[in-house]
Amino acid sequence: MYLGLLTAPSILFFALTGAAQLFHLHEAHDSYQPVALVEKLASLHKDQVFQLGHHQTSPPPALAAELPKATHERDEDRESWSTTLLKSYFLVVALALALTSAFGVWIAMTQTRSRTAAWRLLIAGILIPVALVLI
Repeated sequence: MYLGLLTAPSILFFALTGAAQLFHLHEAHDSYQPVALVEKLASLHKDQVFQLGHHQTSPPPALAAELPKATHERDEDRESWSTTLLKSYFLVVALALALTSAFGVWIAMTQTRSRTAAWRLLIAGILIPVALVLI
């Protein structure tokens, strides 16, 4: 229970930032520009650095013209529905992980004999990663 309280904030962080990354909400594309905080949290998730990353852009027109259109469109259509289904499933998994972790914290906090120790571990689970990022 105590180990769970210490690690739950990080599990919640990775589940939620991973869910945002499934649909590339941390990258610029077309007219979409991500919120700076989302981009920084994704960078922390992927590279363990809290900073703005490089925006993904579309391939240059010259390179896009070289790709065979018919084959590329067929592959894109075939992959799009299966990839979307897989991403949707992983989104459900990430949200379920976050929800069950939050329930685990709630259960641990209500069932422990030493609430002071439980709160200290939960706060330490938040502050230790934040302090390591700031160092």
